[in-house]
Amino acid sequence: MYNHLLKTFICVVDCGSLNKAAERLFLTPTAVMKQMNLLEKQLNLKLIQRTNRGILATKCGQSLYRDAKFIIAYSEDAIERARELQGMESKTIRVGTSMLNPCKVFMDIWFRISDAFPQFKIQIIPFEDDHRGILSVIEKIGRDFDFIVGVCGSIQWLNRCNMYPLGTYKKCVAVPLGHRLASRKRLKITDLYGETLMMVRRGDSPLNDFLRNDLEQNHPQIHIEDAGYFYDIEVFNRCAETGNVLLNLECWRDIHPSLVTIPVDWEYAIPYGLLYSLTPEKEILEFIDAVEKSLGKKA
Repeated sequence: MYNHLLKTFICVVDCGSLNKAAERLFLTPTAVMKQMNLLEKQLNLKLIQRTNRGILATKCGQSLYRDAKFIIAYSEDAIERARELQGMESKTIRVGTSMLNPCKVFMDIWFRISDAFPQFKIQIIPFEDDHRGILSVIEKIGRDFDFIVGVCGSIQWLNRCNMYPLGTYKKCVAVPLGHRLASRKRLKITDLYGETLMMVRRGDSPLNDFLRNDLEQNHPQIHIEDAGYFYDIEVFNRCAETGNVLLNLECWRDIHPSLVTIPVDWEYAIPYGLLYSLTPEKEILEFIDAVEKSLGKKA
């Protein structure tokens, strides 16, 4: 009933700071700035300005701020009255799932907090792990999906969605059955000398780039082969077919029946979490807040 970007605008004005508004909205400062830019572009108005006292509303911004509060309050009252007439309206939370991004983590969380959301139902929506089309999937978060549980160190992903962090997965390596290292329980980096290590291409993941720099500078005996920016099942097939070593994650140890995943004596890991829209609806923010309280931590 109203432009949801108005809530971000009101929060920014109330806080006088993009960082403080981002913290209150469970967003990143970059996401808040993008929403403000989008609202100003849609309305063709300059709403805020940076000053030595923080973020302040312009004159037209002050006018919109006053009216927007009324519009939002009136709209929410109208919706609440309609819901009281109809009874509690159910909402479906759409959760994407794929082989590399399974929804089990989400369902584990849901079972812990579902009592707080009796009006919500869960719908599981499958999607393909296709490295050529995965960005279009991420762009559909908020439209076709409400959440995807994803491993995410990708700049391109984080430009298209928000992520509520849940933890990290350790980086391991996968080798084909019959490989000289397949029987090992744990590896040292020197065990990889003479091997070809498949990993994502440089430029999209600072965490992976840091690991690549370490290997190239300190362990040139390991040959690195680019595997594209994003993994799909074909990357695992290629590892099994070529006999190369694949940089893998502990959560993907059972992806391919012909590969064995082995931990390595290093501290490299990558975050995973709930991926959700850059412009989330009120219910999604409430859900994130419930997850935070359940886990006892902040985003």
